[in-house]
Amino acid sequence: MDRRQFLVASATLSVGGIPNVNIKADDAKEPREFVGVLVDTTRCIGCRSCEVACSETHSNYVPDITSDNALESIRDTSERQFTVVNRFSTEKGEVFVKKQCLHCWQPACAAACLVNAMLKTKEGPVTWDGDKCMGCRFCMISCPFDIPKFEYASWNPRIMKCNMCYERLQEGKKPACVESCPADALMFGQKRELMEIARHRVYSHPDNYVHHIYGENEAGGSGWLYLSAVPFNQIGFRTDLGTTPYPEYTREFLISIPLIEFGVPAFLLALNTLTDRKDELRKDDEWTESGVEK
Repeated sequence: MDRRQFLVASATLSVGGIPNVNIKADDAKEPREFVGVLVDTTRCIGCRSCEVACSETHSNYVPDITSDNALESIRDTSERQFTVVNRFSTEKGEVFVKKQCLHCWQPACAAACLVNAMLKTKEGPVTWDGDKCMGCRFCMISCPFDIPKFEYASWNPRIMKCNMCYERLQEGKKPACVESCPADALMFGQKRELMEIARHRVYSHPDNYVHHIYGENEAGGSGWLYLSAVPFNQIGFRTDLGTTPYPEYTREFLISIPLIEFGVPAFLLALNTLTDRKDELRKDDEWTESGVEK
């Protein structure tokens, strides 16, 4: 194989190694109706029944909602609590907001996972598989909502977060938090139907809601949707995410990886081969000249 043939073969190998990168959650060939939850913050009374139900369902720390004064400060989710309710003082008074994993349509955590331990299921929830996880914690770094939490104090640490009660969904049940809500602030169903309900509430009562459904388009959209009477930046939501799914930002990088894996080694091998060939020719010339002199 001469130099031209070698380089052509190397280039063909490099291009052939490029995968059809498709990190979207839904497959266009198989339309699916993802499920989600609509949270109407105008109805939430801050009872925190959802916190208790979530913790009991997942065998986590169960808060004493009668005396722990948890609403006095803004809290984040943790490896021991997959959902928390926070109280915000706004221009329209107190607003209670439930926080948990939003189960993005194209989750950054799943796209960042090297071993598919973090997975966007066909039903919609984003789940974690401990048998696959290698502990890299890229999911934690990539999540724009800072949701996945690591069990730093455990001898066998896990990545912990809300999985939308995936096991209950498999049994035909609703998420525990939805089932426990006494104020009808949480509604479970298919996102398309939840969007219709949310729009109906906004347009039927325009003075009661800001005309925006959080989760419809943020970071590509999410399974959890929120309605609010005040701007979302007043109740702890990020409003700087844009509408582009986070995995899209890394698409070009992911496509370039095969070029690096195949193209660069092939190029270096070609250089090495040419160098070896040059050395052989030089030695042949030296041998010939030496023979002539003799």
